[in-house]
Amino acid sequence: MPSRGSRGSHGSGGGALRGGPQPGRSPRTLVAALVGGVLPLLAALCLAAAPAATAAGTAPAAPTAQLVEVNNFGNNPTGLRMHLYVPDNVAPQPALLVAVHYCTGSGPAFHNGTEFKSLADRHGFVIVYPSATRSGQCFDVSSQQALRRDGGSDPVGIKSMIDYVQQRNNTDPDRVFVVGASSGAMMTNVLLGNYPDVFKAGASFMGVPHSCFATTDGSSWNSACANGQINRSGQQWGDLVRGAYPGYDGPRPRVQIWHGTQDNTLRYPNFGEQIKQWTNVHGVSENPSSTDQPQSGWTRTRYGGTGDRAPVEAISIANTGHNLPQGGQAARAITFFGLDGTGAAAR
Repeated sequence: MPSRGSRGSHGSGGGALRGGPQPGRSPRTLVAALVGGVLPLLAALCLAAAPAATAAGTAPAAPTAQLVEVNNFGNNPTGLRMHLYVPDNVAPQPALLVAVHYCTGSGPAFHNGTEFKSLADRHGFVIVYPSATRSGQCFDVSSQQALRRDGGSDPVGIKSMIDYVQQRNNTDPDRVFVVGASSGAMMTNVLLGNYPDVFKAGASFMGVPHSCFATTDGSSWNSACANGQINRSGQQWGDLVRGAYPGYDGPRPRVQIWHGTQDNTLRYPNFGEQIKQWTNVHGVSENPSSTDQPQSGWTRTRYGGTGDRAPVEAISIANTGHNLPQGGQAARAITFFGLDGTGAAAR
Protein backbone atom coordinates (compact mmCIF):
# COMPACT_ATOMS: atom_id res chain seq x y z
CA MET A 1 0.00 0.00 0.00
CA PRO A 2 1.32 3.50 -0.76
CA SER A 3 2.82 5.37 2.15
CA ARG A 4 1.18 8.35 3.80
CA GLY A 5 3.87 10.65 2.31
CA SER A 6 3.40 9.48 -1.28
CA ARG A 7 -0.36 10.00 -1.13
CA GLY A 8 0.01 13.45 0.54
CA SER A 9 2.20 14.73 -2.35
CA HIS A 10 -0.38 14.03 -5.03
CA GLY A 11 -1.92 17.10 -6.85
CA SER A 12 -1.06 20.80 -6.96
CA GLY A 13 -2.97 21.48 -3.75
CA GLY A 14 -0.04 20.14 -1.74
CA GLY A 15 1.98 23.25 -2.60
CA ALA A 16 -0.92 25.57 -1.63
CA LEU A 17 -1.13 23.88 1.82
CA ARG A 18 2.55 24.10 2.43
CA GLY A 19 3.15 27.62 1.02
CA GLY A 20 -0.12 29.43 1.90
CA PRO A 21 -2.13 31.65 -0.57
CA GLN A 22 -0.46 32.36 -3.94
CA PRO A 23 -0.51 35.93 -5.42
CA GLY A 24 -2.80 36.50 -8.40
CA ARG A 25 -5.29 33.70 -7.62
CA SER A 26 -9.03 34.36 -7.23
CA PRO A 27 -10.85 33.23 -4.04
CA ARG A 28 -12.68 30.55 -6.02
CA THR A 29 -9.41 29.23 -7.37
CA LEU A 30 -7.90 29.27 -3.88
CA VAL A 31 -10.83 27.33 -2.39
CA ALA A 32 -10.56 24.75 -5.13
CA ALA A 33 -6.87 24.38 -4.48
CA LEU A 34 -7.43 23.95 -0.77
CA VAL A 35 -10.15 21.32 -1.27
CA GLY A 36 -8.03 19.53 -3.81
CA GLY A 37 -5.21 19.27 -1.30
CA VAL A 38 -7.16 18.46 1.86
CA LEU A 39 -9.32 15.64 0.53
CA PRO A 40 -6.42 13.48 -0.76
CA LEU A 41 -4.55 14.03 2.49
CA LEU A 42 -7.56 12.94 4.62
CA ALA A 43 -8.02 9.89 2.44
CA ALA A 44 -4.36 9.04 2.82
CA LEU A 45 -4.56 9.32 6.59
CA CYS A 46 -7.57 7.01 6.76
CA LEU A 47 -6.12 4.43 4.40
CA ALA A 48 -2.76 4.40 6.11
CA ALA A 49 -4.35 3.96 9.57
CA ALA A 50 -6.73 1.18 8.51
CA PRO A 51 -4.19 -1.69 8.36
CA ALA A 52 -2.94 -0.96 11.87
CA ALA A 53 -6.46 -0.93 13.30
CA THR A 54 -7.35 -4.14 11.51
CA ALA A 55 -4.19 -5.89 12.62
CA ALA A 56 -4.54 -4.87 16.24
CA GLY A 57 -8.27 -5.60 16.43
CA THR A 58 -10.52 -4.33 19.17
CA ALA A 59 -9.47 -5.43 22.64
CA PRO A 60 -12.27 -7.39 24.31
CA ALA A 61 -13.86 -5.70 27.28
CA ALA A 62 -12.84 -7.04 30.67
CA PRO A 63 -15.56 -9.25 32.21
CA THR A 64 -17.91 -7.31 34.45
CA ALA A 65 -20.09 -10.21 35.63
CA GLN A 66 -20.18 -10.71 39.38
CA LEU A 67 -20.68 -13.69 41.67
CA VAL A 68 -24.10 -13.25 43.29
CA GLU A 69 -25.53 -14.96 46.36
CA VAL A 70 -29.03 -16.37 45.94
CA ASN A 71 -31.38 -16.88 48.88
CA ASN A 72 -34.66 -18.82 49.14
CA PHE A 73 -33.86 -21.08 46.20
CA GLY A 74 -36.03 -23.99 47.36
CA ASN A 75 -35.90 -27.04 49.61
CA ASN A 76 -32.63 -26.77 51.56
CA PRO A 77 -32.62 -29.13 54.56
CA THR A 78 -29.09 -28.30 55.73
CA GLY A 79 -29.03 -24.56 55.09
CA LEU A 80 -26.48 -24.57 52.27
CA ARG A 81 -25.56 -21.23 50.75
CA MET A 82 -25.76 -20.69 47.00
CA HIS A 83 -23.72 -18.43 44.73
CA LEU A 84 -24.40 -17.99 41.02
CA TYR A 85 -22.10 -16.81 38.24
CA VAL A 86 -23.58 -15.78 34.88
CA PRO A 87 -20.87 -14.55 32.48
CA ASP A 88 -21.30 -11.45 30.33
CA ASN A 89 -21.35 -13.50 27.12
CA VAL A 90 -23.74 -16.16 28.42
CA ALA A 91 -24.85 -18.48 25.63
CA PRO A 92 -28.50 -18.90 24.61
CA GLN A 93 -29.95 -21.69 26.76
CA PRO A 94 -26.54 -22.19 28.39
CA ALA A 95 -25.08 -25.28 30.01
CA LEU A 96 -24.96 -25.37 33.81
CA LEU A 97 -21.92 -26.38 35.84
CA VAL A 98 -22.22 -27.15 39.57
CA ALA A 99 -18.80 -26.54 41.19
CA VAL A 100 -18.39 -28.01 44.69
CA HIS A 101 -15.66 -26.88 47.06
CA TYR A 102 -13.27 -28.70 49.43
CA CYS A 103 -13.46 -28.88 53.25
CA THR A 104 -12.82 -25.52 54.97
CA GLY A 105 -13.70 -23.83 51.68
CA SER A 106 -16.68 -21.98 50.26
CA GLY A 107 -18.33 -21.32 46.94
CA PRO A 108 -16.68 -17.89 46.58
CA ALA A 109 -13.27 -19.33 47.48
CA PHE A 110 -13.67 -22.06 44.84
CA HIS A 111 -14.78 -19.42 42.33
CA ASN A 112 -11.74 -17.24 42.98
CA GLY A 113 -9.22 -20.05 43.37
CA THR A 114 -9.92 -22.13 40.26
CA GLU A 115 -10.04 -21.57 36.51
CA PHE A 116 -13.74 -22.37 36.08
CA LYS A 117 -14.74 -18.68 36.12
CA SER A 118 -12.41 -17.79 33.24
CA LEU A 119 -13.61 -20.84 31.32
CA ALA A 120 -17.22 -19.75 31.82
CA ASP A 121 -16.28 -16.28 30.53
CA ARG A 122 -14.75 -17.92 27.45
CA HIS A 123 -17.44 -20.49 26.70
CA GLY A 124 -20.64 -18.92 28.04
CA PHE A 125 -21.88 -21.48 30.56
CA VAL A 126 -23.42 -20.71 33.98
CA ILE A 127 -21.88 -21.85 37.29
CA VAL A 128 -23.58 -22.64 40.60
CA TYR A 129 -21.37 -22.80 43.69
CA PRO A 130 -22.88 -24.48 46.78
CA SER A 131 -21.31 -23.66 50.15
CA ALA A 132 -21.37 -26.10 53.06
CA THR A 133 -22.35 -24.56 56.40
CA ARG A 134 -21.60 -27.31 58.93
CA SER A 135 -18.49 -27.28 61.09
CA GLY A 136 -15.40 -27.65 58.93
CA GLN A 137 -17.35 -26.68 55.78
CA CYS A 138 -17.38 -30.29 54.53
CA PHE A 139 -20.32 -31.67 52.55
CA ASP A 140 -22.39 -34.55 53.89
CA VAL A 141 -21.36 -37.69 52.00
CA SER A 142 -21.70 -39.96 55.04
CA SER A 143 -25.30 -40.03 56.25
CA GLN A 144 -27.90 -42.44 54.95
CA GLN A 145 -30.04 -39.45 53.97
CA ALA A 146 -27.30 -38.07 51.73
CA LEU A 147 -26.64 -41.36 49.96
CA ARG A 148 -30.04 -41.87 48.39
CA ARG A 149 -32.12 -39.87 45.98
CA ASP A 150 -34.23 -37.18 47.66
CA GLY A 151 -33.30 -38.65 51.04
CA GLY A 152 -32.45 -35.27 52.52
CA SER A 153 -29.27 -33.43 53.54
CA ASP A 154 -26.91 -31.58 51.18
CA PRO A 155 -27.73 -33.30 47.86
CA VAL A 156 -31.35 -32.15 48.11
CA GLY A 157 -30.26 -28.54 48.59
CA ILE A 158 -27.93 -28.74 45.60
CA LYS A 159 -30.70 -30.22 43.46
CA SER A 160 -32.90 -27.27 44.48
CA MET A 161 -30.19 -24.88 43.26
CA ILE A 162 -30.18 -26.60 39.86
CA ASP A 163 -33.97 -26.38 39.58
CA TYR A 164 -33.88 -22.70 40.55
CA VAL A 165 -31.33 -21.80 37.87
CA GLN A 166 -33.05 -23.86 35.18
CA GLN A 167 -36.32 -22.00 35.80
CA ARG A 168 -34.86 -18.50 36.00
CA ASN A 169 -31.85 -18.59 33.68
CA ASN A 170 -33.22 -20.88 30.96
CA THR A 171 -30.29 -23.31 31.25
CA ASP A 172 -30.31 -26.46 29.14
CA PRO A 173 -31.62 -29.41 31.20
CA ASP A 174 -29.67 -31.78 28.94
CA ARG A 175 -26.34 -30.09 29.74
CA VAL A 176 -25.94 -30.11 33.51
CA PHE A 177 -22.49 -31.05 34.85
CA VAL A 178 -20.80 -31.27 38.24
CA VAL A 179 -17.19 -30.90 39.32
CA GLY A 180 -15.67 -31.00 42.77
CA ALA A 181 -12.43 -31.17 44.73
CA SER A 182 -11.85 -33.30 47.85
CA SER A 183 -15.11 -33.09 49.83
CA GLY A 184 -16.62 -31.65 46.66
CA ALA A 185 -15.27 -34.58 44.66
CA MET A 186 -16.94 -36.99 47.06
CA MET A 187 -20.15 -35.01 46.64
CA THR A 188 -19.71 -35.15 42.87
CA ASN A 189 -19.82 -38.95 42.98
CA VAL A 190 -22.81 -38.85 45.34
CA LEU A 191 -24.75 -36.51 43.05
CA LEU A 192 -23.96 -38.60 39.97
CA GLY A 193 -25.31 -41.67 41.75
CA ASN A 194 -28.35 -40.03 43.32
CA TYR A 195 -29.40 -38.02 40.26
CA PRO A 196 -28.23 -39.82 37.11
CA ASP A 197 -31.16 -38.32 35.21
CA VAL A 198 -30.03 -34.78 36.06
CA PHE A 199 -26.31 -34.82 35.21
CA LYS A 200 -24.69 -35.43 31.85
CA ALA A 201 -21.20 -35.91 33.30
CA GLY A 202 -19.04 -35.18 36.31
CA ALA A 203 -15.37 -34.69 37.23
CA SER A 204 -13.99 -35.79 40.59
CA PHE A 205 -10.68 -34.26 41.73
CA MET A 206 -9.29 -36.27 44.69
CA GLY A 207 -12.48 -38.06 45.67
CA VAL A 208 -13.71 -41.44 46.85
CA PRO A 209 -16.43 -43.75 45.49
CA HIS A 210 -20.11 -43.16 46.12
CA SER A 211 -20.96 -44.52 49.61
CA CYS A 212 -17.32 -45.16 50.56
CA PHE A 213 -17.57 -42.52 53.30
CA ALA A 214 -20.83 -43.89 54.72
CA THR A 215 -21.06 -44.06 58.50
CA THR A 216 -23.75 -45.26 60.91
CA ASP A 217 -22.64 -43.52 64.11
CA GLY A 218 -23.42 -39.96 63.05
CA SER A 219 -19.80 -39.18 62.29
CA SER A 220 -18.97 -37.32 59.08
CA TRP A 221 -15.47 -38.81 58.74
CA ASN A 222 -14.65 -42.36 57.66
CA SER A 223 -10.96 -43.04 58.33
CA ALA A 224 -10.92 -46.43 56.61
CA CYS A 225 -12.19 -44.90 53.38
CA ALA A 226 -9.94 -41.85 53.62
CA ASN A 227 -6.92 -44.09 54.10
CA GLY A 228 -7.78 -46.22 51.08
CA GLN A 229 -8.50 -49.31 53.16
CA ILE A 230 -11.95 -50.12 51.73
CA ASN A 231 -11.60 -52.46 48.79
CA ARG A 232 -14.66 -53.81 46.99
CA SER A 233 -15.38 -55.45 43.68
CA GLY A 234 -16.73 -53.41 40.82
CA GLN A 235 -20.08 -55.16 41.23
CA GLN A 236 -20.26 -54.22 44.92
CA TRP A 237 -19.38 -50.60 44.24
CA GLY A 238 -21.82 -50.48 41.33
CA ASP A 239 -24.62 -51.87 43.48
CA LEU A 240 -24.15 -48.99 45.91
CA VAL A 241 -24.67 -46.50 43.09
CA ARG A 242 -27.68 -48.37 41.75
CA GLY A 243 -29.12 -48.56 45.25
CA ALA A 244 -29.10 -44.76 45.52
CA TYR A 245 -31.90 -44.61 42.92
CA PRO A 246 -33.59 -48.03 42.88
CA GLY A 247 -35.35 -48.95 39.66
CA TYR A 248 -33.60 -46.40 37.48
CA ASP A 249 -32.59 -47.92 34.15
CA GLY A 250 -31.81 -44.85 32.06
CA PRO A 251 -28.44 -43.54 30.83
CA ARG A 252 -25.69 -42.87 33.34
CA PRO A 253 -23.50 -39.76 33.44
CA ARG A 254 -19.96 -40.01 32.13
CA VAL A 255 -17.28 -39.70 34.82
CA GLN A 256 -13.80 -38.21 34.87
CA ILE A 257 -11.57 -39.14 37.84
CA TRP A 258 -8.39 -37.31 38.96
CA HIS A 259 -5.97 -38.25 41.76
CA GLY A 260 -2.40 -37.52 42.84
CA THR A 261 -0.24 -40.53 43.59
CA GLN A 262 1.08 -38.94 46.82
CA ASP A 263 -2.29 -37.92 48.26
CA ASN A 264 -2.10 -38.41 52.03
CA THR A 265 -5.58 -37.06 52.81
CA LEU A 266 -7.80 -39.20 50.59
CA ARG A 267 -5.25 -41.80 49.64
CA TYR A 268 -4.47 -42.97 46.15
CA PRO A 269 -6.17 -46.42 46.34
CA ASN A 270 -9.47 -44.54 46.14
CA PHE A 271 -8.57 -43.68 42.55
CA GLY A 272 -8.73 -47.35 41.52
CA GLU A 273 -11.87 -47.99 43.57
CA GLN A 274 -13.66 -45.18 41.74
CA ILE A 275 -12.61 -46.66 38.40
CA LYS A 276 -14.04 -50.02 39.45
CA GLN A 277 -17.29 -48.40 40.55
CA TRP A 278 -18.02 -46.34 37.46
CA THR A 279 -16.89 -48.88 34.88
CA ASN A 280 -19.28 -51.34 36.51
CA VAL A 281 -22.10 -48.78 36.51
CA HIS A 282 -21.50 -48.19 32.80
CA GLY A 283 -21.16 -51.89 32.06
CA VAL A 284 -17.70 -51.57 30.52
CA SER A 285 -14.46 -53.42 31.21
CA GLU A 286 -12.09 -52.40 34.01
CA ASN A 287 -9.31 -52.87 31.46
CA PRO A 288 -8.62 -49.56 29.72
CA SER A 289 -9.49 -49.05 26.07
CA SER A 290 -6.55 -46.66 25.75
CA THR A 291 -3.67 -45.33 27.81
CA ASP A 292 -1.62 -42.20 27.11
CA GLN A 293 0.27 -39.34 28.72
CA PRO A 294 -1.29 -36.06 27.60
CA GLN A 295 1.49 -34.21 29.42
CA SER A 296 4.46 -34.93 31.66
CA GLY A 297 3.48 -36.72 34.86
CA TRP A 298 -0.08 -37.49 33.72
CA THR A 299 -1.22 -41.01 32.93
CA ARG A 300 -4.67 -41.08 31.35
CA THR A 301 -6.74 -44.23 30.93
CA ARG A 302 -10.10 -44.42 29.17
CA TYR A 303 -12.73 -47.10 29.58
CA GLY A 304 -15.50 -48.08 27.19
CA GLY A 305 -14.16 -45.70 24.54
CA THR A 306 -10.97 -43.98 23.38
CA GLY A 307 -11.92 -40.35 22.71
CA ASP A 308 -12.84 -37.31 24.78
CA ARG A 309 -16.34 -38.72 25.33
CA ALA A 310 -15.39 -42.07 26.85
CA PRO A 311 -17.83 -43.24 29.55
CA VAL A 312 -15.02 -43.20 32.13
CA GLU A 313 -11.75 -41.27 31.97
CA ALA A 314 -9.13 -41.42 34.73
CA ILE A 315 -6.03 -39.24 35.11
CA SER A 316 -3.30 -40.15 37.60
CA ILE A 317 -0.89 -37.31 38.47
CA ALA A 318 2.57 -38.51 39.53
CA ASN A 319 4.33 -37.15 42.62
CA THR A 320 1.36 -34.96 43.53
CA GLY A 321 -0.46 -34.66 46.82
CA HIS A 322 -3.87 -33.40 47.85
CA ASN A 323 -3.81 -30.19 45.83
CA LEU A 324 -5.89 -30.58 42.67
CA PRO A 325 -7.01 -29.13 40.32
CA GLN A 326 -3.80 -27.55 39.13
CA GLY A 327 -3.26 -25.27 36.13
CA GLY A 328 -4.88 -26.52 32.93
CA GLN A 329 -6.76 -29.39 34.60
CA ALA A 330 -10.04 -27.48 34.82
CA ALA A 331 -9.86 -26.90 31.06
CA ARG A 332 -9.39 -30.65 30.55
CA ALA A 333 -12.56 -31.26 32.57
CA ILE A 334 -14.42 -28.73 30.44
CA THR A 335 -13.24 -30.56 27.31
CA PHE A 336 -14.48 -33.86 28.76
CA PHE A 337 -17.87 -32.21 29.34
CA GLY A 338 -17.91 -30.74 25.83
CA LEU A 339 -18.35 -27.20 27.15
CA ASP A 340 -15.47 -25.84 25.09
CA GLY A 341 -17.58 -26.04 21.93
CA THR A 342 -16.52 -29.53 20.93
CA GLY A 343 -18.22 -32.89 21.00
CA ALA A 344 -21.72 -34.17 21.59
CA ALA A 345 -22.39 -31.92 24.60
CA ALA A 346 -21.88 -28.72 22.58
CA ARG A 347 -24.86 -27.03 21.00
